[in-house]
Amino acid sequence: MAPFINDRFLLDSGTAFTLFEKYAKDLPIVDYHCHINPKDIAENRHFTDLAELWLSGDHYKWRLMRAAGIAEEYITGDAPSRDKFLCWAKTIGRAVASPLYHWNCLELKRYFGIDEPLSERNAEEIWDKTCAMIKDDPDKYSARGLIGSSGVEVICTTDDPCDDLRWHRMIKEDPSFKTTVLPSFRPDPILDIEKDSYLSYISRLSEVSGIKIESLNDLISSLDQRIAYFRDLGCRIADHGMEKILFEKADEEEVANIFKKRKSSTLTSSEEAKYKTFILLHCAKRYHESGFAMQLHFGCIRDVNEKMRSSLGPNCGCDSIAGSTDLVTPLSGLLSELTEQDTLPKTILYSLDPNNNAVIDTLCGCFRNVVHGAAWWFNDNLNGMKDHLKSLSCQGYLPAFTGMLTDSRSFLSYTRHEYFRRILCSFIGEQIDKGLFPNDEEIPGSVIKDICYNNPSALFK
Repeated sequence: MAPFINDRFLLDSGTAFTLFEKYAKDLPIVDYHCHINPKDIAENRHFTDLAELWLSGDHYKWRLMRAAGIAEEYITGDAPSRDKFLCWAKTIGRAVASPLYHWNCLELKRYFGIDEPLSERNAEEIWDKTCAMIKDDPDKYSARGLIGSSGVEVICTTDDPCDDLRWHRMIKEDPSFKTTVLPSFRPDPILDIEKDSYLSYISRLSEVSGIKIESLNDLISSLDQRIAYFRDLGCRIADHGMEKILFEKADEEEVANIFKKRKSSTLTSSEEAKYKTFILLHCAKRYHESGFAMQLHFGCIRDVNEKMRSSLGPNCGCDSIAGSTDLVTPLSGLLSELTEQDTLPKTILYSLDPNNNAVIDTLCGCFRNVVHGAAWWFNDNLNGMKDHLKSLSCQGYLPAFTGMLTDSRSFLSYTRHEYFRRILCSFIGEQIDKGLFPNDEEIPGSVIKDICYNNPSALFK
């Protein structure tokens, strides 16, 4: 029997296979959105076993294990690493059609040379084998070792505006590490004026920036200072995460009064929208001036399980698709206003709701320099990626697509780029095989190279 992960995995035809081998397989990785801790890279973190490499901080796996009925003790609790791994093996071995099954197999194959898919039957054998391999060659399975062997050229982490970026500075000053590691500016706490944590965060921002924040002007000055600080450390991408896009214009005086009111009382939904619109427009203007791309992630309801959030904190795997809302009106208002002011930065849009694919693709065609980002989070699976590519090619312009990203905290997740590239080559190969695009290898080959490398690479030039 051929190995599960073989040369033709996900490649449905000879055309797809040729496109992948010739144009996609060996391209460097530009991972412009991830959640890896830069401290791990700066200190070249070493790992002891697959539980530490795979299960620590990976809410994709946590969700699947909870859905399988695994007790929390073996997910985020204090159970021994080996027991956690065995529970993961029991879960993933039966996860028919799950993208995690495919990723798991790819990671075992690419990093450990293991062809056999993980299951409850072989879990102990694979545990012992991988532990021995990590122990025998710890540098190979360190943070930097895994990045290097994965062919990663650029990594953009996700960073709070109050971060001093010392780990990024340490990496930048180390000539021995060749991968470029850049911060991303993620100012969600500054926009989330409705949250209980808002006022304490503004106090922290005041301390970090050295600007006493008593007014809206002070806040803007502090925000500008942090954007400039990030820019000087190499930042070229900003990111905003929100449940939904809001757009309600107000003049500066009204927003100043809203900011002042928040110090002593709650705001109306309209006041929240006006404040968020004002701050986002200002951020976008600064991004445009600084040469940043702006990512907008929306359509996610965070931490819907309050008990889990209280015990584990945020990002514990209890998030959900928000569902359909009016997307076009506020988003087109935002993009139109920025276009009117000539302050629209390169903008990448992501919705967690796959029903928004066609909406986003048609909207992107209305504005220059706005693109539809990768199939995000719950959609970065075989069907989700195919549907995304179909909509993007039919309603938008596929060659402008900025390709795949890991959106992960794991150093083994770079195989997701291979997963995406195989699906992309299969999609384009199908168009050629059905006679829907000429059998001219050079043109589709150039499209593949642009999507997988040239377009994301251009974000940093």
